[in-house]
Amino acid sequence: MAQGEVLEFEEYVRTRQDALLRSARRLVPDPVDAQDLLQTALARTYGRWDGIADKTLADAYLRRVMINTRTEWWRARKLEEVPTEQLPDARVEDGSEQRADRALLMDVLKVLAPKQRSVVVLRHWEQMSTEETAAALGMSAGTVKSTLHRALARLRQELESRDLDFRALEHGNVREVKGRERCAA
Repeated sequence: MAQGEVLEFEEYVRTRQDALLRSARRLVPDPVDAQDLLQTALARTYGRWDGIADKTLADAYLRRVMINTRTEWWRARKLEEVPTEQLPDARVEDGSEQRADRALLMDVLKVLAPKQRSVVVLRHWEQMSTEETAAALGMSAGTVKSTLHRALARLRQELESRDLDFRALEHGNVREVKGRERCAA
């Protein structure tokens, strides 16, 4: 890559780094994994920077690289459970409703397939249009709409299920929660 293109890439990263990190944080819940995801995507993009003719599409290109990388990681994931004799101490959150809502949302997003999660993140968090989302993910606008519809329906179902379980536990009706768990399995 020519010196001018290296400087152009460095300037791009400097100006867009925060927005790209926010995108990565929405694709993977762990902040350290999000930084790794962005770093990997930037390294992959650096080698192809001169091939991006229209630099105004660099954000979309990088988001696509992040989505592909996250999907590769998801496919290659390993079971990370470590057996221990003692349970870890429960952590106490600071009680902020916003953090609780965000944690719940990030947890609920895990029920979605990677493709559905990508569509939800790009359409609702990144506020991309249907056409922009379709271009970023390499699918048709109709596929984006139907995938988003199914993903939102699944999220609603999961939230309703969790709300019913919480209410039952709140009223001491453990039998009702266990019955719902058996039906869901």
